[in-house]
Amino acid sequence: MAPKIAVILFPGTNCENETKLACEAAGMEADIIRWNSKENIDDYDGFILPGGWSYEDRIRAGVISSKDHLMQKIKSAAKKGRPVLGICNGCQILIETGMIPGLKDKVEMALAPNINPFVSGFYCTWVKIKNSTKKKNAFNEFYDENEIIDIPIAHGEGRFTTKDEWILDRLNKNGQIAFSYCDEQGTVDSSFPINPNGSISNIAGISNKEGNVLAMMPHPERAFFKKQLKEKTMNNFGDAMSLAKAAKIFESMREYIKKNKT
Repeated sequence: MAPKIAVILFPGTNCENETKLACEAAGMEADIIRWNSKENIDDYDGFILPGGWSYEDRIRAGVISSKDHLMQKIKSAAKKGRPVLGICNGCQILIETGMIPGLKDKVEMALAPNINPFVSGFYCTWVKIKNSTKKKNAFNEFYDENEIIDIPIAHGEGRFTTKDEWILDRLNKNGQIAFSYCDEQGTVDSSFPINPNGSISNIAGISNKEGNVLAMMPHPERAFFKKQLKEKTMNNFGDAMSLAKAAKIFESMREYIKKNKT
């Protein structure tokens, strides 16, 4: 039986349909579940918080959604080992819940406004990230170490930051920095445009210690098929519908559920 994913819709979410499509193309079932749904989410094997501007990013991006009772249910499911993927606004929500980085079960980091020499606020472009951890988690099973991925970003508050140096040290020791912004050769360079938002240590995505929760700012659902890539290399429609490297995040999630489902 195919793993069943709940794609969570808060007011202002706008990437739920393409996220659902990516799940289905990766061999999973997916339902869009509204924040106020009465449906029992215990029936789902995993959860994805897609991108958008939930509650218009009022106060801080993701903070209002993070206080919803539904997030407490998802947090409990994550503690039982179910995978949770937060993309862009979903990433911001996971940071605000304290699920990421999850070192002390409280909010420990922030996603601050971008630092960009040319654009103030929202910035949308293609970037390169790499699988920057040797540690396998629920989302990088099919990536080689330092494998480079073409992927788009679209955010105004995507700069991972913290004032506590011990947190960054712990993330490195734990192998929690899952994806880092890099150049075409895989070099991690903090200068713009390789680091598109000034994120500390070029962080593009962080997992929890256990590896079943991932918060990432880039959009893998928008780089799932080769036809979506900025630099298309297909010669025919069949190749266009083949999967790009970002699809491995969803495929890894699928296999993690199959291996760990009880």
